[in-house]
Amino acid sequence: MTGNDIAVVLPLIYVILLAALVIVVDMIWPGRGGIALGVTLVGLSLGLVIVVLVGAGGTREAFGGSYALDEATTFLDVLFVAIALMTMLVAPDYLRPRKLPIAEFAATLIFAISGAMLLAAARDLLVLFLGLELLVLPGYLLAGFAKRDGLSTEGAIKYFLLGSFSSAIFLFGLAYLLGFTGTTRIGDIAAQLQLVAAGRAPLPAGLAIGLAFITTGVAFKIAAVPFHYWTPDAYQGSPTPVTGYLSVGPKVAAFALILRLFVGALEPIKGDLTPALIILAVLTMTLGNLVALTQSNIKRMLAYSSIAHTGYILVGLAAWAGAIPASPAELAGLEGILIYSVAYTFMNLGAFAVVSALQRRPGVTSEIESFAGLGRRAPVAGALLALFLISLTGIPPTAGFFGKAYVILAAVQVGGWLTLLAVIAVLNAAMAAFYYLRVVVYMYMREAPEGAPPLGRSWELQLGLAIAAVFTIGIGLFPNELITLATGAAKALL
Repeated sequence: MTGNDIAVVLPLIYVILLAALVIVVDMIWPGRGGIALGVTLVGLSLGLVIVVLVGAGGTREAFGGSYALDEATTFLDVLFVAIALMTMLVAPDYLRPRKLPIAEFAATLIFAISGAMLLAAARDLLVLFLGLELLVLPGYLLAGFAKRDGLSTEGAIKYFLLGSFSSAIFLFGLAYLLGFTGTTRIGDIAAQLQLVAAGRAPLPAGLAIGLAFITTGVAFKIAAVPFHYWTPDAYQGSPTPVTGYLSVGPKVAAFALILRLFVGALEPIKGDLTPALIILAVLTMTLGNLVALTQSNIKRMLAYSSIAHTGYILVGLAAWAGAIPASPAELAGLEGILIYSVAYTFMNLGAFAVVSALQRRPGVTSEIESFAGLGRRAPVAGALLALFLISLTGIPPTAGFFGKAYVILAAVQVGGWLTLLAVIAVLNAAMAAFYYLRVVVYMYMREAPEGAPPLGRSWELQLGLAIAAVFTIGIGLFPNELITLATGAAKALL
């Protein structure tokens, strides 16, 4: 390892060392969750600064090109560290009353984020798979963190079994890709597939099978239909802060994997992937919204809503795949994926933060009846939840509207079947308004149940809600800075 290698991977090294530091702090001061929390929050805040400063040095490679630091890596790394920071602000208010260890939670979460950061920078199939496993293994632990809760254990087991199954499928696909191209480097794979796209080499049946395995494996990771069955049980059973993390962290990281693998390696044959991506997008957002309509449990509703949002992001990926190479529409599709990921992160984490605040006292369910009268008994929390739900619906001038508009316009630019996909996305957004606004109706037009519990009011939770609200409104009103950053990241991907 050279000095240049260390400089390039410094953000990743820092995050891993931070997780180790939290463990050491907990060993020195066992049971003092406040100290571990302080180290985590300060460390993650410093991590944001380190990611930005190291990323400002321009595009660089490490370990012979298998790890690359560019604008896309920096964009995604900032988002991943922000997800961890937001989760740690929300989690303590839920964990303390249940006597769940904050230090273990923080260390496990940070290790998961290090896997996401490795995915964002990977330029080699082996590094991609290593990052994927480093991401999902801590996720299984987090899903079952409330180990005395039967629902949490059940959700974690289902998540583990289906996650392991999907990882095996994805690994089979990578093995086929290696076997038929003779390399694990993403750039070299693209060069081999360029010969196939140009007609100078046939597409072997084994390679086609490998591509099918890869697509199936990543579809599991992003919870695309019909590979979504693990999501509702894992989300409902997990502790609510974990559910918030699972709804954004692994999903955005899986899209980082897709961007590196599909855009980097499979770009020459992206036209062959377009029909599959269109079908996946339509099925995912439509089924997710239809089933969400029938849910009375808010966590399950948001789980199916998360599936639908995966479909919206897939609209951007389909726009990239269907666009003419080097055209503005191709760039717009990638920008849409990145912008939507940022918008979705803050509005969805904000919604789960309010749900977590309501469930501060053990025994409080996430049934929709628990939210009755929330707008009157906790006006600020009710207004914030209404804001996040309105944003998830896609109503202007929120971040959700801007994110949806960007991916839909990217699809319209491509034309053809992508125009129909854009229309279906608009119809799905209208359908989603029913179940999101139904919660708002309960908050403001129904009487609170007897003995309604008070909401959590810790400073960490209030800060997390404030950050989520500022970004949810700010992205919708002042999107230019995010567009600039997303454009630079998208160009680095191409």
